[in-house]
Amino acid sequence: MKFVFVTLFPNLIKPYFEDSIMKRAIEKELFTIEFVNFRDYSTNKHKKVDNTPVGGGAGMVLEVEPLYRSLSELKKKYPTAKTIFTTPVAKKFNQKDAKRLANEDTIIFVNGRYEGFDERIIEEFADEVLSIGDFILSGGELASLVMSDAIARNIEGVLGNKESLKIESFEEELLEAPTFTKQSLKELKHNHIVSEFFKGNHCIISSLKEKLAIAKTKYHRFDIYKKYQVRKKYEK
Repeated sequence: MKFVFVTLFPNLIKPYFEDSIMKRAIEKELFTIEFVNFRDYSTNKHKKVDNTPVGGGAGMVLEVEPLYRSLSELKKKYPTAKTIFTTPVAKKFNQKDAKRLANEDTIIFVNGRYEGFDERIIEEFADEVLSIGDFILSGGELASLVMSDAIARNIEGVLGNKESLKIESFEEELLEAPTFTKQSLKELKHNHIVSEFFKGNHCIISSLKEKLAIAKTKYHRFDIYKKYQVRKKYEK
């Protein structure tokens, strides 16, 4: 797997991969990263990459030429790559997308700035257009980091214990059950842990965790809980 980040600001992304799980995965060559600054493909003497929008309006829009030239070159270099544009005007990225995209060999993340992309560039190059939520960021770099992290965790070997993927939130339409350590701290107002966790009966513990996961999902994400209810109804 290779992640290619097309961005005006590579240094906003690079540090994330220099520590912890992502660093170890790169050292093991489980995936690699590459950065392409599309300002390098601008042909005007000031290396300008933005222009005023047609029809007026606030802000500036990314120019066609530097993105066209950089993405054309990348498509020749990685003909089977999946090209993803990060923008709030898109479908929301989710865990199913992360697992699906973990099977790709190369993913190109195209990161916008200012008021976004000239729509013709999206039409020309985008395989997918994805958002991480209904809010506006200063650029697409954070969104591509979120997505690449979520995808990378589903690549075999990236996580120390692959079993942990099976119990994470959003699997089986449920949030993950609350977790606890064995340590007790009397200063905590809510210091109690359900005693069944300490008794070693894995059947009872599994059932308890499922009930807690259901309760947590119902409280925090009723939209997901409703989907869970529908699935359970049809399984009966």
